Amino acid sequence: MSLKLYELVGTDASRPFSPYCWRTRMALAHKGLAAESLPWRFTEKSTLQPHGSEKVPVLLHNDRPVADSWAIATYLEDNFADRPSLFGGEGGRAMARMINAFGDIAIVGGIFPLIVADIPNNLAEVDAAYFRQSREARFGGKTLEELMASRDTGVVAFRKSLEVMRQTLKRQPFIGGAAPNYADYIVFGGFQWARVTSPFRLLESDDPVYAWREKLLDAFDGMARKSPGHAV
Repeated sequence: MSLKLYELVGTDASRPFSPYCWRTRMALAHKGLAAESLPWRFTEKSTLQPHGSEKVPVLLHNDRPVADSWAIATYLEDNFADRPSLFGGEGGRAMARMINAFGDIAIVGGIFPLIVADIPNNLAEVDAAYFRQSREARFGGKTLEELMASRDTGVVAFRKSLEVMRQTLKRQPFIGGAAPNYADYIVFGGFQWARVTSPFRLLESDDPVYAWREKLLDAFDGMARKSPGHAV
């Protein structure tokens, strides 16, 4: 069996930082699967075209491509059914679809304006220029610095947006219950993206969400914590 994973990196190939790639990294570890990391950068889109995608993650299973973190999670669940389940059944899979949207909108979307101007510091010049041009175009020409200018107040609103998650984690250690599952990895991917790329502190240390993140940093023999990042 051959598994390879295209992952977004910057100048440091050992520092993958896409929130979606981290969802897949954690899912692979949950299944007890090892994949060869294939570093990929923003301006290397032609590398992925033969696999039918323009962005990561892309998983190659015996050279068969599977693109998109959700598609990869369901593929792993269905094709490695003898290994620990990512969802705990079809009901869990259905609920994880909602968490997947929450992760995209509330977590990745909520974190983006808090760290966006820090991301180019991790990139080579050509990739930093691409990132700046493409992201500023999405926001009507506002500079990354303008988008991030109010982050000291924006982070307060972001923390408030986590209240449902916070109340859940006061009653159980993980979103998935007694042990983490793919719902946890969806949300964790966004926090790991921020930890790897930015020194900005998203969470207070007495927050149950902070304690949850710490447990996932230590999961799988500390795989995520060992990845280079900031002490936030």
